[in-house]
Amino acid sequence: MSLPKTKGISQIEHKMVGVDEHSLRYQTLQAAKQFKTSWVELGHYLQTVWNEKHYKGWGFISFESYCTKEIGIRTSTALKLLRSYYFLEREEPEFLKTGLAESDKVVELPSFESVDILRLAKDKKGLHEGDYQDLRHYVLNKGEGPKEVRGKLKNILESYTTSDPEGEKKKRNGTVNRLLGTLINLKREIETTGVLSSKIVREIDQLIEKIEAER
Repeated sequence: MSLPKTKGISQIEHKMVGVDEHSLRYQTLQAAKQFKTSWVELGHYLQTVWNEKHYKGWGFISFESYCTKEIGIRTSTALKLLRSYYFLEREEPEFLKTGLAESDKVVELPSFESVDILRLAKDKKGLHEGDYQDLRHYVLNKGEGPKEVRGKLKNILESYTTSDPEGEKKKRNGTVNRLLGTLINLKREIETTGVLSSKIVREIDQLIEKIEAER
């Protein structure tokens, strides 16, 4: 017994009628139909549609219009698909090759949302290579969902703050030094211009002394 079709799938099938099944347009529609189980393939086709602007030849004025009217996905989703696919193409070509060859095996493919988080983590400065590899394994090998991946990345980044007291000390000292510099310059300006009373100058002096005592 076949599963009932959603409205979106029915609409896509209607648009496929009369389109050459060997054409890029048909293949992209087919990939969109199987989107939930084959996002890698859809990302592959969308990249070609985007790069070569095929949508214009199909009567759409923009890629955004094509995505919403032709294949029924939001522009933000399409762009995330493109970024996730491009990331795999650039960073994980072997995994991408396997994903395209076995895109019918849903459980072996991570979600594009999880891959997008991995992409953002790769570009994040300060992320240790070992932690990135753990996150990569979590996404590409275990196929964890975006909520779990986002939580793991958050825990990794938070661990840096709690386990790096020297870094926190440097950050604190930098803030204190900037504050002292501002107060000293302010005091000099008041003394030079006489815009405020000497009482204010003394109070600034006292504040500077108190801050320096806590450095």
